[in-house]
Amino acid sequence: MKPSIPKGTRDFSSAELAKRNFIFETIKQSFQLYGFEPIETPSFENSSTLMGKYGEEGDRLIFKILNSGDFLRKVDDPMYQEKDAAKLTSRISEKALRYDLTVPFARYVVQHQNEISFPFKRYQIQPVWRADRPQKGRFREFFQCDADVVGSDSLWQEVEFVQLYDDVFSKLGLNKTVIKINNRKILSGIAEIIGAKDKLIDFTVALDKLDKIGVDGVLKEMRNKEISETALSKLMPLFSLNGSNKEQLVSLTELLAESEEGLKGIQELTFVIDQIETLGLQSSILKLDLTLARGLNYYTGAIFEVQANGIEMGSVGGGGRYDDLTGIFGLKNISGVGISFGLDRIYLVMEELELFDATPDFGPQVLFINFGEQEAAYVMQAIKLLRIKGVRSEMYPSAAKLKKQMTYANNKKIPYVVLVGEQEMNEGNFKLKNMITGDQCSCNQEELIRLILS
Repeated sequence: MKPSIPKGTRDFSSAELAKRNFIFETIKQSFQLYGFEPIETPSFENSSTLMGKYGEEGDRLIFKILNSGDFLRKVDDPMYQEKDAAKLTSRISEKALRYDLTVPFARYVVQHQNEISFPFKRYQIQPVWRADRPQKGRFREFFQCDADVVGSDSLWQEVEFVQLYDDVFSKLGLNKTVIKINNRKILSGIAEIIGAKDKLIDFTVALDKLDKIGVDGVLKEMRNKEISETALSKLMPLFSLNGSNKEQLVSLTELLAESEEGLKGIQELTFVIDQIETLGLQSSILKLDLTLARGLNYYTGAIFEVQANGIEMGSVGGGGRYDDLTGIFGLKNISGVGISFGLDRIYLVMEELELFDATPDFGPQVLFINFGEQEAAYVMQAIKLLRIKGVRSEMYPSAAKLKKQMTYANNKKIPYVVLVGEQEMNEGNFKLKNMITGDQCSCNQEELIRLILS
């Protein structure tokens, strides 16, 4: 059978990993610059930790892990014949692959609450898994790069996260990245004003799809969720709001004048937008998007979503405030806010925009040609010293034909080749060839190291 990998997963070559590592390091450096510390959590969690935290749609996308051994042992014939997937799954699967890094982080905070100091700022760069339909920019296995703060309800954290997004995308060369912002309290206020507060989840899940299915599609989905025509007619002004961030907030204040929660959301958004306007951004654009909902149930305040300018790729980042997330694990009154970078989508955007020219090469910098046992023993001392100096060095493993070894160097784009034969050994020298210019020279070990380093 022809070997293959599951749909929605990928292999990565060394060249691709070099580019991915460049993004990882850029994000990691910015996380640390802003005072975040790293943690890691297991790739799989107890199902009870994950299920029920992402809404009905999210729960369906969680990969379940079958129990070890005879996993059908707890299933009797009547239950099996009933073919109720939810009941059956609870009997044959007790663990699941993590869907994101935020819920495992909330579990971590509760479990380790006596060992950490609040406010706690952590970052986490690990893979997650979703049983989604694979398409461009959407995978079943992908990395998330998260930063979160728990134990502070200060809106300065939201201001910091907008700056953090801007810092990372500026360093990656992704100019004019659009950082969309909204507030869950505003969405609750809108649902209250139109008389659909009891349908808040259905309302926000449908609204979040506006970019994908348009106004008509959103209205159709809301009708399917039994949101009334009266409510939908009251909702229509929301789709036509325009102007600057502040102008939209003014219009929204009039719309939500009778909603205390909605006005609170406007107040929070106004603070963040005003502070960012005062501080300025390097290359990103902060844009108020009142239809931004994000389909995750745990957001309670600010909501973020980031899109690369001019590239149809979906979001390359997102997040928000979740005042009661740790409460689901028994730790009440701990406010949190966090953001995530979509590594895989950022990679695809940078590829499309050809922004990887300056990415460091992690391949060998110098190859020592192997002419035999004596010559190999001679050059190994120089290789050891070069590696101590931080020069990526290797020797061809066997005394193959010279042409084959030189072809290897060319294929791997190794800039320097060192040749040592009987004459060079007698003289205590090395022959260094620059594979880019074709120049070559004879030098001793000290000069060899200096030339390569320079």
